[in-house]
Amino acid sequence: MTRGDFTSGFLVLELERDRAERFLNGVRVVLLVALAVAAAVYAPSLSPALNRMNLVVLSLTIGWAAVQVPLFYRQERLPNWLRYANPAADVGAVTAIIVAYGVTATPALALKTPIVDAYFLILAALPVASSTRKAAVVSVMAVLAYASVVVGFWTGGRLSVILDPVLASGATAVSPLDEGAKILLLASVGAVATYATRWQERLAVRYAEAADHGAELKARLARTELHALKLQLQPHFLFNTLNTITALVHQDATRAERMVSGLSDLLRASLNSAGEEEVTLVRELAVLTHYVEIQQVRFGDRLRFAVDVPSELQGAMVPNLMLQPLVENAIRHGIASRASGGQVLVSAVRDGEWLRLRVLDDGVGEAPGRVRREGVGLGNTRARLEQMYGSRHRIEAVGDAQGFRVQIDIPFQLSTATPAR
Repeated sequence: MTRGDFTSGFLVLELERDRAERFLNGVRVVLLVALAVAAAVYAPSLSPALNRMNLVVLSLTIGWAAVQVPLFYRQERLPNWLRYANPAADVGAVTAIIVAYGVTATPALALKTPIVDAYFLILAALPVASSTRKAAVVSVMAVLAYASVVVGFWTGGRLSVILDPVLASGATAVSPLDEGAKILLLASVGAVATYATRWQERLAVRYAEAADHGAELKARLARTELHALKLQLQPHFLFNTLNTITALVHQDATRAERMVSGLSDLLRASLNSAGEEEVTLVRELAVLTHYVEIQQVRFGDRLRFAVDVPSELQGAMVPNLMLQPLVENAIRHGIASRASGGQVLVSAVRDGEWLRLRVLDDGVGEAPGRVRREGVGLGNTRARLEQMYGSRHRIEAVGDAQGFRVQIDIPFQLSTATPAR
């Protein structure tokens, strides 16, 4: 597990805990209001001192829960200390009410009141919004608070004790066995809450680790597929060029020699960028020019080639070896079969955040209604663009009686080594 996995896993967990803390505070307000209503209903049967204590404790806790909304809830993240303060305030409020019952009534009644169960409710909420440390601290706090109340009542001499739990349940006394069981149960619930919190943290980190590993595998697969697509292209134009040279050897040795020289320049230029997925447009055009020069040896004046690329776009990044197969298609299918030949134009323009590339020929074009079968060049280009840019690209291939056009839109990005003009 890397430090990045650890950090990303905890970041997600902390965001969820922040949402949970906000939700729990809303639950806290609802429960406190319900307790306040119950206290008001039972007020006539309670002593004035106990009513005053209920009023003070409930007013303070409701006020604290309510004031958090304007103070902290507009922030993107709640203060970290608030996650300690809220459960600490809850434990303090429950303890204060129990002590108030013990002082104004009897300690036995205080220890038997249902408000003691609120300790367990506080501990049960810990895994939702707590860190492991916070869960441990609050658990220890709750156990010590209740144990201190029991010991305080007993050492004060006002707590009647009966060993038999059955007899103690019907008398104004408590059993040490019952109180010990409560403390042990509180400690057990706190330990389980702390373990559950730790388990959540480990699960979040492992999930982040698995997600990062999956993303890395996906990226490796994409790089492998791109490399395989490039390997399809390189032999494709190489074999076609060698076939052309073979045909010329016995017909025109001089032209064949020029093609071999041009092929050498082409291979040298393409090998210099073989390990790069993207190159600058000026480098892509340099490789393309070597290829076209080879074809012009073969076709002579029948093949005319032009480039229309503004100087400010020459540093734009494009997929390596993308234009060559498109130009090759234009020559093979548009120019070669036409007696008068034709022109191939490569152009580039910037359209906002897009770089628009066009390969246009005025050759034989495409008959209306004809079902097009994409070869290696165009099909490979589509696949590479999909792998490299996903949905952030557009490719359009249109043919008619006047020729054929391939237009590609990719995100505009200048090479970091080339300053924008």
